[in-house]
Amino acid sequence: MAEAAIGRVAMISLHTSPLDQPGTGDAGGMNVYVLEVARRLADCGIAVDIFTRATSSQLDPVVDVRDGVTVRNVHAGPFEGLTKEQLPGQLCVFARDVLRAEAEHPPGHYDVVHSHYWLSGQVGALARDRWGVPLVHSMHTMAKVKNEALAAGDAPEPEARVIGEEQVVEAADVLIANTDLEAKQLINLYDADPGRVEVVHPGVDTEVFRALSPAERARARRERDLPEQALVLLFAGRIQPLKAPDVLLRAVAELLVRRPDLRSRLVVPVVGGPSGSGLERPAALANLAAELRIDDVVRFVPPVPQHELAGWYAAASVVAVPSYNESFGLVAAEAQASGAPVVAAAVGGLTTVVRDGRSGLLVDTHEPHDWALALERVLGDADLRDRLAAGALAQSREFSWEATAAQTLAVYERAHALLRLEAGAAR
Repeated sequence: MAEAAIGRVAMISLHTSPLDQPGTGDAGGMNVYVLEVARRLADCGIAVDIFTRATSSQLDPVVDVRDGVTVRNVHAGPFEGLTKEQLPGQLCVFARDVLRAEAEHPPGHYDVVHSHYWLSGQVGALARDRWGVPLVHSMHTMAKVKNEALAAGDAPEPEARVIGEEQVVEAADVLIANTDLEAKQLINLYDADPGRVEVVHPGVDTEVFRALSPAERARARRERDLPEQALVLLFAGRIQPLKAPDVLLRAVAELLVRRPDLRSRLVVPVVGGPSGSGLERPAALANLAAELRIDDVVRFVPPVPQHELAGWYAAASVVAVPSYNESFGLVAAEAQASGAPVVAAAVGGLTTVVRDGRSGLLVDTHEPHDWALALERVLGDADLRDRLAAGALAQSREFSWEATAAQTLAVYERAHALLRLEAGAAR
């Protein structure tokens, strides 16, 4: 059977724009994923329209990111003040405008719909049926998985999301999983058809995140007011319970009890902002640092663009990723590509990204004591850090956005083949 010629893709990223700054609000790894895959598909001659909800009246309705990549800001609900939990109430108006956009063109304008996160999948299912094209869906995170790994005090995902995800899994022609583990979770927790689940690893922009020379690393430290001989333990990401920055701070406090000699050299930058629109979480984290008497070593840094984040990775001695769950772990992948060893929780996609003992260390629990031991092992041994840094660079070569886009395109073509088979069987 001949492969479908994919010329134009409708990507749907309802709850967060790929143009938003990662590390702020609900913007994170998914934003990077959507934009990078779209760019690499455009490199292959495929046009990509990304539909997202407008969050400011200052946004142009259509933003041309580059040749072949367009972001369409859809007005659906108030620009500000809506939480992610309130967005289901805007699905109808968002879907209406997505369908209207396609209706302005001749039939067959889009060849495939690729939705990201369950809210987008609900809209994607409607578009699939209206346009007669396949729906490819990426979950990015799953409620059932998150609810199995809740941080202390974190609220479980609502049942409405669980039901919505189950509906999207049933509607999608093909589901893309970031890792083999995520594929198994889709099959075991959501009863996904194994024949409709494809594993495609996310990538890393190796032009931005790359190993620097010793002189360049020294400059990265100077630019960030970090002493050249400091032990820099970096956390990068949204400040939310799921990412477990509090676990890291408690571990640092215990580490300094065990190794008070490290205090004069240790710097712990926390680079990122709060999830949603509230500001209470960073304040709570700052208060925790003060309570633990480590506010002299912890430094809070607002979210930064990708090229500046690369400088933080370059300046880091170690990058910590203590999350309770990660579908992939883009921070760990970017850090490794920058030559930084990673200490990460042995959860989700982090067990794929980080090679324990080779590119970093995996910690089996979220107990501060266990984390303190792992951090002491790496921070206290320069030779081990050097070996892990070399292993991190080697491991990072497994992940590229070019490979991600090529494999995603193959999934689109397979989704078309499955849809044609279904149409033939229905005759």
